[in-house]
Amino acid sequence: MSFDVPEDCRYRETHEWARHESGTVRVGITDFAQDELGDVVFVELPAVGDALESGAEFGVIESIKAVSDLYAPVSGDLTAVNDDLIDAPELVNEDPFGDGWMLEIDPADPAEFEALLSPSAYDDQTA
Repeated sequence: MSFDVPEDCRYRETHEWARHESGTVRVGITDFAQDELGDVVFVELPAVGDALESGAEFGVIESIKAVSDLYAPVSGDLTAVNDDLIDAPELVNEDPFGDGWMLEIDPADPAEFEALLSPSAYDDQTA
């Protein structure tokens, strides 16, 4: 099965994606991850203003199959959270790289973004 791996994103081994969006880094989970989880029923996210550390847990995603931790791809201050996921967690399944985004971070160190997996490296990992 082939999964969507957008070229404008970078990836963590733990299946989070990161994309530059007007000075911030938008974060979500990958198409592969949402497919593995199955129907997402709950997403727990941090509060705007929280400081996140690259590689540290920032939340939890729950599906009909499993509960999984979510990990920050970059360090920085949390500037936005997708509140739509509170009432519609299924957006993660329907549009993981669009309406199913989770949060936006004001990155502390641009090198952290560059150190994430390239699309081809992530694609190789999930093949």
